[in-house]
Amino acid sequence: MKVIVLGCGLVGRAIALDLVKDDDIEVTVADKSNEALVGLKESAKIKAFKMNLSDKRIVFQLVQDYDLVIGALPGFMGFEALKTVIEAKKNIVDISFLPEDPIVLDDLAKRNGVIAVFDCGIAPGCCNVFMGYVDNILDETESYLCYVGGLPVTRQLPYQYKIVFSPVDVLEEYTRPARFVERGELVTRPALSDPELMDFQGVGTLEAFNTDGLRSLMGTMNAPFMKEKTLRYPGHIELMRIFRETGFFDKEPLKVGDAEIRPIDFTAALLFPKWKLEEGEEDITVMKVVIEGKIKGKRTRYVFNLLDRYDNKTHTTSMARTTGYTCSVVARLIRDGEYTRAGVSPPEYIGQEYNCYHHLMKGLKERGIVFEEEVISLEE
Repeated sequence: MKVIVLGCGLVGRAIALDLVKDDDIEVTVADKSNEALVGLKESAKIKAFKMNLSDKRIVFQLVQDYDLVIGALPGFMGFEALKTVIEAKKNIVDISFLPEDPIVLDDLAKRNGVIAVFDCGIAPGCCNVFMGYVDNILDETESYLCYVGGLPVTRQLPYQYKIVFSPVDVLEEYTRPARFVERGELVTRPALSDPELMDFQGVGTLEAFNTDGLRSLMGTMNAPFMKEKTLRYPGHIELMRIFRETGFFDKEPLKVGDAEIRPIDFTAALLFPKWKLEEGEEDITVMKVVIEGKIKGKRTRYVFNLLDRYDNKTHTTSMARTTGYTCSVVARLIRDGEYTRAGVSPPEYIGQEYNCYHHLMKGLKERGIVFEEEVISLEE
C-alpha cells in the first residue's frame, strides 16, 4: 500500500515513522516546511516533499498515485484537504481538528466509494471509539463523560503548560463555546467553565474545564448526558480566563497606532515560543472516560483510564504517540479490509465493529499505549 501523509508536525511525523515499519507500506510525507521534513528526507524508506498544501489543486494532483491518504494538517486547513481527497476518490484517515462538520461530505464520499475516517486521534478519537463500543453493549446508554489532557511532565510557572498539538487548535479550547448534552438537550457553556479538581494516580491533582470536544457524538449517540472536559495543572484555567476576558484571544483587528492587528495573532506570537516543547522535553497524556447505562435493567459503569508518557527510546511525545498511532492502526484496518464502510466515518463507527475495536486496542497495546478497562456494577 502506498500512503501519503499530508502534514509533518509532531503527529504527522509519528504516523509516518510507524507506518513505514510495515514492509508492505510505502510512505511519502508532504509539508510546506523544510524544517519539519528534516530527518525524514534523509530516510531511505520515506519520501519527503515540500509542498503548499493550502492549494487544493496541488493536493488533488499529489494524492493521485496513492492508495491511502493521512490528513495531519492544522484544523483550519483540514476540511478543504479532506474534501479534495474525497473528490480525488482516495481513502483517508484524518486527525485534523476541523471546525467544520465533516459529515456534510458523507454523500460525496459514498458516491466516490471512499472510506473517510475523521477525528481519528486520542480525543477526539479513542474516546469516541469507547463510546461506540460500549453503546453497542448496553441496552440503554445513559451518560458519557471524558476527561483528557496533554501536559508537560515538568511544571513551570506561570503557564504550567506546553503545546503538545497544533498551536492554533490549543487557543480554540480557551475560546470556542463548549457544547454538551444535558437531559437530552444541547447545552452551550463558555469555554473554561465549570472548573473542578480531580486526582489522577501517577499524576496528582489536575483541574478540568468544559471544552467543545463531543463533536460527532452529539449527532450519532442518543445518551441524555454527554460532556468532555480538558485537563490542565491547577491555576492554568484562571490565567487563560484573564487572557480571554482582557481580549488577548479576540479575532477582530485592533488598531494600535498606525497598524491593525488581531489580538489573537499578537498573543500567539508571544505565547507559542514559550509554550514550545524543547527537544527531549517529556510530556504525558491523561485520559478518563466514564460511560454508564443499563444491561438487562441493571445499571453498569464502564471506565477507561490512560496515563501515557514520552517515549525516550524513539524521542516521541506522548501526544504524538497516542494521536498518531490511533490513526496509523486504523489505516491498517482499512488496508487489511477490516474496516470497509464507505462514506464519512466518525471514530465511534470503528468502536461499533467488534473486530475493529479489539484490533485497534491490540495495535495500541503493541505500541505501549495501554488503556485500563474496568466494568462496575452499580446495583446494590
